[in-house]
Amino acid sequence: MKVTLQPGEVEIDTWSLLYLPPGGGKYNGKLTVTNRRLLYDAKFDVSVKGMLAEVLTIKWGSEGYLEIDKGSIQAVEVQKKLLSKKCILTLTDGSKHTFDYGAMNIDKTVAAIEAR
Repeated sequence: MKVTLQPGEVEIDTWSLLYLPPGGGKYNGKLTVTNRRLLYDAKFDVSVKGMLAEVLTIKWGSEGYLEIDKGSIQAVEVQKKLLSKKCILTLTDGSKHTFDYGAMNIDKTVAAIEAR
């Protein structure tokens, strides 16, 4: 995904990780963090429900695209377990968005999310 930056916006970094949306599911894709936004390009649903759908249909390209304005992030929580390093964002509307980096260290991702 080629990110189109807004005037004055600077890309901080990009990570390949899982996204768990508030409504359920688990998506594999790329998170790009800028000084203003989080942009997630979901490639495919890796949840059991999504895996069954993949068997039934062939999907080309991107399944979905998520954009979160940093101004709408109310809280950033980090959960670290042996094989799961997660960053849970609570937005001003109360929704919770989780990014899971697996066994990898998520600290740089969290620092980029918190950077303005």
